Amino acid sequence: MKYTTLPHTDIKVSKICLGTMTWGNQNTEQEGFDQMDLALDKGVNFFDVAELYPVPATAERYADTERIIGNWFAKTGHRDKVVLATKIAGPGDYTAHIRTTGFSKEALEEAVNNSLKRLQTDYIDLYQLHWPERQTNTFGVRDYKHNPNDKWEDNFNEILHALDELIKSGKIRQVGLSNEKAWGTMRYLEESRAHNLPRMITIQNAYSLLNRTFEGDLAEVAHREQIGLLAYSPMGFGVLSGKYIKGTAAENARLKLFPRFARYSSDHSTEATKRYLKIAEDNSMTLAQMSLAFVNERPFLTSNIIGATSISQLEENIDSINITLSKEVIAAIDAVHADIPNPAP
Repeated sequence: MKYTTLPHTDIKVSKICLGTMTWGNQNTEQEGFDQMDLALDKGVNFFDVAELYPVPATAERYADTERIIGNWFAKTGHRDKVVLATKIAGPGDYTAHIRTTGFSKEALEEAVNNSLKRLQTDYIDLYQLHWPERQTNTFGVRDYKHNPNDKWEDNFNEILHALDELIKSGKIRQVGLSNEKAWGTMRYLEESRAHNLPRMITIQNAYSLLNRTFEGDLAEVAHREQIGLLAYSPMGFGVLSGKYIKGTAAENARLKLFPRFARYSSDHSTEATKRYLKIAEDNSMTLAQMSLAFVNERPFLTSNIIGATSISQLEENIDSINITLSKEVIAAIDAVHADIPNPAP
């Protein structure tokens, strides 16, 4: 395994992070336990979860993934071996079963306290805001279109003050963003500098061969401000394994169970995936290996969040850390990207 540190800290994390959003839905608790055991054995010390998980989010299974991790900590005693990240759900119809108060001081306190109970721990290493409260172009929306009727008011300072209290209480160690844009990221950093408030150290956004939108303004922010990318969906919901193109996807594959998750399944995405598959096969790699190795090598990456529904998938995904792509392969990838840029924003 390869390691780095969370920016502005001395917290060492593996460059592969274990994603968990299928546990409690596509995966049983025991399968989650098995994945955590394997990941730890392979040197993965960074686990990412959210109060929202498992996905798709439902009231009936709300926060079951956190409970699974908490039960594993209680069973194994391995809390001290794991850098643990979780998230508070943002507002919206999709999360109305959780709360409707966004990132208010009361909401943050409630969310953190409940996550701590479920996770059976007294601290969270990295606490993240799952998506912005304001209306912006997240989750597959390519361009920003301003809504003058958005009722959101600037509350970056208030959020950071609330997080500061949670840090001082010892309940969380560091804070980060998720599904954020360049403007929001810089506003948080501006407030932290101006008022000596906690600094956002990571940003967890989608990043893959099919979605390199982070390489726009956010890549410069990441470099100049030293805020590290935690890349999620590096496999594009499994599309970048090639199994859907080849017709080898199992009946319990994510897009067969949940066809509404079509972010990575457009005609342009399919065409790009076919071209990436050919590059991988021409260079004696699986598409999964190449897709993950590409993300692993990005200079703005802190950790690559990989998920799997089987142990064999998880092993292959973790082992991608040992693959180095040649200049020729990178050039071939960039040629496809130039022709079909970001088909799954």
